[in-house]
Amino acid sequence: MHIIHANLAKGFRGGERQTVLLIKELAANANISRQTLVCQPDSPMRGELSGVPKLRIVAAKHQLMGHHATGKAKIVHAHEAKAVHWAWLHRVLYKSEYIITRRVDTPIKRKPTNLIFYKKAHSCVAISNIIANELTSLTSKHIPIIPSAFTPSSPSLEIAQSLKHQYPGRFIIGHIGAVVDRHKGQRILIEAAELLEKEYPELLFIFFGKGEDESALRKESSHLSNVKWMGFKSNILDYIEAFDLFAFPSRNEGLGSILLDVMNAKVPIIASNTGGIPDIVKHQKTGILVQPDNARAFKEAIVMLYKDEDLANHISENAFLRLKKYSSKSMADSYLNIYLK
Repeated sequence: MHIIHANLAKGFRGGERQTVLLIKELAANANISRQTLVCQPDSPMRGELSGVPKLRIVAAKHQLMGHHATGKAKIVHAHEAKAVHWAWLHRVLYKSEYIITRRVDTPIKRKPTNLIFYKKAHSCVAISNIIANELTSLTSKHIPIIPSAFTPSSPSLEIAQSLKHQYPGRFIIGHIGAVVDRHKGQRILIEAAELLEKEYPELLFIFFGKGEDESALRKESSHLSNVKWMGFKSNILDYIEAFDLFAFPSRNEGLGSILLDVMNAKVPIIASNTGGIPDIVKHQKTGILVQPDNARAFKEAIVMLYKDEDLANHISENAFLRLKKYSSKSMADSYLNIYLK
């Protein structure tokens, strides 16, 4: 079976990491004869997938490119919004069936073209319950839920230890995400840091990522002694083990696959009770959920886990034990069942 994966996103975020994990896992499956990835000419996925057997990569800057070079396949798998357009057009040109994975919890615009694209798909897959509910409003077909997977890793302890040594005696609260406040809510965490600065000077907030709001947020938090900006790190998994706590104040979130990587590192989590996050973060079982857009709620939750080490250890250990269902093999097996149908 030949599978075409289409992901035309620029940059490398959660959806692109999941695309990479799926392709790598499927490469070892006897049912898959070959795979093709259609992506941007400069996509970081190219480097991530270097050396993967039976994989061809085709460049496409937009939805109209790459079809002739790719040719016919049994199935096209669209991994993000622009890829949905690409998959529909490929079906028109080559009669290849396509499936869609929806990864964001924002409402789908009810444009006539979108209605056609989703209704013509052989299957629409959601990564969380809230996304499944949105897709149900567009199609009468059954919506499978296939959550994202954590990234198998052997992190460099030297990098984590180096970060710890850089800030001796500090309790590190980490955040990882695209620096886009309307999505990831970094301003909420900055406000929480301001509330905690004088009372708990040993707490240190460290932000990883890049994005359109980075310059503004750096400036807004420059007066705070407990906030540090680290920029984008391609090897971000090496840094997670330096965190004493992970804070995720997203304003909306399809699932939040970085949370799975944090759970794999046994770092306790505080996250917004929004979008698909509650699918994986169960309050006081695998993390702490707080009211979205509420800096004071984040402050109180941070103090609670800082003071209650037993609770922090309990939720991080419990989260780690539940990760089996979020493996890349589990994800690939679920997609393979859809491909075979």
